[in-house]
Amino acid sequence: MTLLDESPEVRYLQLADTLAEAIRRGVLMPGSRLPSVRRCAQSHRVSINTVVAAYRTLEDRGLVEARPQSGFYVRSILPAPKTPSAPGTRIEAPADNVLALIDTVFAAQQNPAFTNISLACPQTADFYPGGKLSRMLASQLRRQPDLIGKYALPPGSPRLRQQIARRALTLGMLLDPADITLTHGCMEALQLALRVTTQPGDCVGLESPTYFYLLPLLASLGLKAIEIPTDPQHGLSLDALELLLNERRLNAVIAMPTVQNPLGCTLPLAAKKRLARLMNDHQVPLIEDGLYAELQFGATQSPSVKSFDRDGWVLFCSSFTKTLAPDFRVGWVAGGRFTDALRKLKAVSSMAESQLLCETLATFLENGGYDHHLRNLRKRYAAQLDEARALIARHFPRGTLATQPAGGFVFWVEFPPGVDSERLFHQLLKEQICLTPGTLYSPSGRYRNGLRLSCCYPFNARYSHALARVGAKACEMSGLPPGIAAGE
Repeated sequence: MTLLDESPEVRYLQLADTLAEAIRRGVLMPGSRLPSVRRCAQSHRVSINTVVAAYRTLEDRGLVEARPQSGFYVRSILPAPKTPSAPGTRIEAPADNVLALIDTVFAAQQNPAFTNISLACPQTADFYPGGKLSRMLASQLRRQPDLIGKYALPPGSPRLRQQIARRALTLGMLLDPADITLTHGCMEALQLALRVTTQPGDCVGLESPTYFYLLPLLASLGLKAIEIPTDPQHGLSLDALELLLNERRLNAVIAMPTVQNPLGCTLPLAAKKRLARLMNDHQVPLIEDGLYAELQFGATQSPSVKSFDRDGWVLFCSSFTKTLAPDFRVGWVAGGRFTDALRKLKAVSSMAESQLLCETLATFLENGGYDHHLRNLRKRYAAQLDEARALIARHFPRGTLATQPAGGFVFWVEFPPGVDSERLFHQLLKEQICLTPGTLYSPSGRYRNGLRLSCCYPFNARYSHALARVGAKACEMSGLPPGIAAGE
């Protein structure tokens, strides 16, 4: 399909997305001039008005800037954070203040009066096919009213597990539906995976920074955490991991090799192969969190580490919470050599998932609507991340760094010296703005100058104002002016 095949309202957005991808890939370099409006119109066989609308859209996203009497130029990109220093060899337990801060953040996130810029869960129905799902659910109930009177005992709905196995092929995984156990969201999948691979007192390797709710989860299971440095662009340090494995200091590892939370990065393909080989050679379980894996922005999907699993030491966990239906709370785990243990543990922990909801999801996956929905969702998140980074470049203090995610809707920001994200959090609560300070993303409470931001909200004046207020407060703390300095 070409631009000519679409309506004028869609053509300019498609052209903007094409140029944005060229900027992200480095085809159009910072500081380079975009083709003239007339030349671009001729090249893409569209009207001049379409090109102007596309260029203005890129300008709104912060990717290009208009220069009087000169044209449009690719803007300087926010500098990326550096690899964190090695966190040392000591084993860290989550500090009490970190766990208390998590409770405070959750309480603020549940308050509808607050503008939330960090919760990683879309808050409006237009991010999900709610209408279509509700019609499918009602249809299921009409055709099979006895569904609400049945237990869907582990491993769960065969129909949904068949669809999950089919979709797993897009991430390189050849799964048998019998290898899959349905769970109550991805968090239960992670919990069950930890319980079948570890014992209280064991040490679990975590990315640093990591998803903050893993910290109370490990604490509740009596497990200790070892932080492993994670590069903001290239992911988990495999050299550091290999050293820990050689020293036999790890009993399991949890990682998000594809679209990591909170950094948004994805491990290169060669690194994924090496990671799978390391875990199999050392016979240490890797719990691969693939929650955002289907939200990759690239034209091709990077395969999972599980797809290179040789002897079943990789457990892959995911759910439909971030992509399709948060309140359905349907997740799954492909357990490898731990499949039988997972199924038995699921039975004695939470028994079963809703057969009605599982059959509804299976219907949606079967009819082909999921791929169309994902394509639209990826485009929207990519555009909103661009807009958010543009606002940061405009309002945050000079010297601010930010990651360029490979997918999903969260990214990581690091402030210049003088800005404490925990202090910032408490100050902005007074203005009914909620963010998630960087100290939550480490068992030891490091990353005081870090911040995770989320772009899964309607990009309206309220959200933009909240980001601008974060920037203004950070400028006050640092004593630095807003905006990227020339040459950055």
